[in-house]
Parts: sequence; structure tokens; C-alpha cells
Amino acid sequence: MKRWALGLLLAAAVAAAVWLAGRKPAAPEAPFAKAKRGTLTSVLATNGRTEPLHWAPAHSERAGRISRVLVARGQRVDAGAALVQLEQDGAGAALASALARLEQAKVDLAAIERGGPAPDLADIDSTRNRLLLDRDAAARELAALQRLAAKKAATQSEVDAMQNRLASLDAQIAAQQARRAALVGPGDARASRARISDAEAAVALARRNLELTIVRAPCAGVVYDLPVRDGGWLNAGDPVARIGETSRLKVIVFVDEPDLGQVIKGLPVAVTWDALPARSWQGVVEQPPSQVVALGTRQVGEVATVVENPQQDLPPGANINARVRLRVVDNALTIPKSALRREGGEFGVFVLDGGRLAWRKVRLGVSSESQAEILEGLQEGALVALPSERTLAPGMAVSPVFP
Repeated sequence: MKRWALGLLLAAAVAAAVWLAGRKPAAPEAPFAKAKRGTLTSVLATNGRTEPLHWAPAHSERAGRISRVLVARGQRVDAGAALVQLEQDGAGAALASALARLEQAKVDLAAIERGGPAPDLADIDSTRNRLLLDRDAAARELAALQRLAAKKAATQSEVDAMQNRLASLDAQIAAQQARRAALVGPGDARASRARISDAEAAVALARRNLELTIVRAPCAGVVYDLPVRDGGWLNAGDPVARIGETSRLKVIVFVDEPDLGQVIKGLPVAVTWDALPARSWQGVVEQPPSQVVALGTRQVGEVATVVENPQQDLPPGANINARVRLRVVDNALTIPKSALRREGGEFGVFVLDGGRLAWRKVRLGVSSESQAEILEGLQEGALVALPSERTLAPGMAVSPVFP
């Protein structure tokens, strides 16, 4: 009985060994994707920076310490609005003094045009009028004495004394007239007008110096850069603010030199900003670059685009991400870009043919960030191998899986 059981076990072991020897090993798994048709949007992804489309700088035209910053970053201002107040350093007092000198010069000219200072003229006129009254009285008295002398009722000495009195009064009246004429010289009016001109120039300079203590906005817009603070010092020519219109922005997009040939005027551009990841801004290419410049280790062209910013939530000076839509292809035969391989300077893919890998050369069309258009070399529905941890080779048996 034991021999019979042992024989059965040996027979089973031999049969199992024969079966295992004849069984083929299972093919290793490899990820695949299917070539399919769809709309392919070719996008150039890069980065850039924002600038106002129209802007102007505000500078300080004089040196001084900032008394007060009158606006805040992001504030909308009108042209001519006060941005910064500098300490006046006596500019107000200098203007008041210059105005006083101008007023005095005008008073002096008015006096000259009247014939002299009012007090002197009043004194001369008062004295002359009194002398004229005295002369009239003396003339009447002389006439009376002369009549009396003709009748032998008055002496000749009395007549002579009155004549001398009348002559003295005439001399005094002439002296007052000469005094009046001497109040104004022939060049006094010209000199006075020159003093007025000098005083007006001094007033204009003092007023300008006072005005320069306030830095004003050169244009209407949004204060998007304000690198000053209360108590800071400004030299003449130092920047105070930059003001621009931010409802539309210029976006400078950095395009690597090999891709510049694809970028033309009018292409759509989508802009995103890491600070507001849920928002995007739309625009178009306004101007291709005129030169290639160095940007770190890259050689790029600076492509000017214009982006609408109606809510003004994308600030000037932001570092942004940009996607330039180069081309849209409908009904394109596409595969994942990761399936492409390069052999002998040519692009190709591994396809699944009867459970084994086969190499197929392909001709590429446009591509997006993840998909490539196949113009020749594949049919719709073909299975193409994706990158795998295994080394793939033509003729290799694989079991497809679809991630």
C-alpha cells in the first residue's frame, strides 16, 4: 500500500514538472496610451513681467526733507495732485518778503507818477496856497498904499516896503514850485519800473521755490510705485512715484530664442499670477521682439503684449506666467508627448503589434504641453508605449496596462 501511494506522488510530481516546463512565462506589464483624435491647442508656456501701458514718473525738483507723503500706493490721482510735501525751509517767508518789496516798488512808482510822495506834495501845496493868499493880500495892500501915496496920504517908504513884501512872497512861491519839480527826476520813473521788474522776478522765484516743496502728479492714473516715506531725504531729481493707467497693462513675455519664429502679432495670450492663482487675464501679442537679450542663462526675445485688467487687480511690476496660444488644430491625431522617443535623429514610438513592441517612425505636427500631433506613421487607435521602468526594445513581448 505504501509503495502504491509513493508511486502516485512520483507520477504527480513528474506531471507537474512536465506542465511547468511547457508553460511560457507571463509577459511583463508596460503602460500604454491610445492614439486618438481631438482638438489640439499648441501653447507656448513661459514667464514675464507687467508694466503700465502708459505711465509717467514724478521727480523732486529740489532737495529737501519730506514733511509728509500725501498719497498711498494704489491710490488714483488726478494730474497735478499733490503727492509729497517737503519742508519749506523759509520758502514761505521768502515769498512774503518778495511780495512786500514788490508792493513797495509799485507804491513808489505811483508816487513818482503823481509827482512825488504824497506827504511832500501835501506840504508843498499847503505852503504854496498860504503864500498865494498872503500875496493876494499884499497885492491889495500895495495898490491901496499907491493910491494913498498919490494923494500924499502914505509915504514912499511904506510903498517900497510893501513892494519888497510882495517880491518876497513871489520868491517863496517860486521856491515851492521848484521844490515840487525837484521831487521827481527825469530818470526816476524808469528806475522805479526797473525796480518793479526786479521785484516781480524775485516774487516769481520765491513762488516757484515754494511750489517746488510740493511734488505733484505729472498725469492722471494710479500710484503704483511710491518709494518714499515721511522724514526721508530727497535730492533734486530723485524719483518720488510712478503713475500709470492700470486698466490695461503691457506684459513683457520672455520667449526663448528657438521659439521666437512661432510668435506673431495678434496671437492670444493668457496670463496668470501666483498671488491670485484663481484669476487669469487675457490679451494679445502687440509687438514681436526687435532683438534677443540675455535673461540669466537664457537668450530671450521680449515680446510685448497688451492685457485687459478691468478690475485693476494685476499690479504693474508683477512676475507672471504666460501662455501664448500659437495654433489650434481640430481633429488632430494625438498621443502623449511622453510616448515620443528619439532614435538616430528621428522621432518615433513603440507600438503594440501582436503582443510585441514594434518601432514606428512618426512625423510630428504641432504640440501642446502634454500632447503631440502625429501627421504620419500612426493610425487612430494605435497603442503607443509610455515611459516605463523597464528597458523597452523592438520585439519585446509586453502586457499592456492603461494608467
